[in-house]
Amino acid sequence: MADHYTYALGRRKSATAKARVTNGKGKITINGKPAEEYLANAGMLLNELEAPFKTIEDNKYDVTVVVDGGGHVGQVGAIKLAISKALVEKNEALKGTLKKAGMLSRDPREKERKKFGLKGARKQRQFTKR
Repeated sequence: MADHYTYALGRRKSATAKARVTNGKGKITINGKPAEEYLANAGMLLNELEAPFKTIEDNKYDVTVVVDGGGHVGQVGAIKLAISKALVEKNEALKGTLKKAGMLSRDPREKERKKFGLKGARKQRQFTKR
């Protein structure tokens, strides 16, 4: 079972990520590209991807991710959740550590829809007294 892998799904805003975690050397591939290349202009987000591995203090896993929808921030949030879920699926003992660090909870904040008769989700037309 050296090549055994686990899948998990993560979501954030309008992004959806499917992560496959296998035993390896710590490479992260997003949509067929290395993470450094995929997130070239968003350097601080690379640290976010490493967060689940830093929490469990172990980086001996390779991750292959297919992510769709949203922007880079939402996608990284979805990937982070998917990786955390897959690690728990692989090793149940990590659940407490990851849960305490807040890695297993989905961020429920979504974009609010624009309402009829308004300029945006909440913005209204300017009120005139006279």
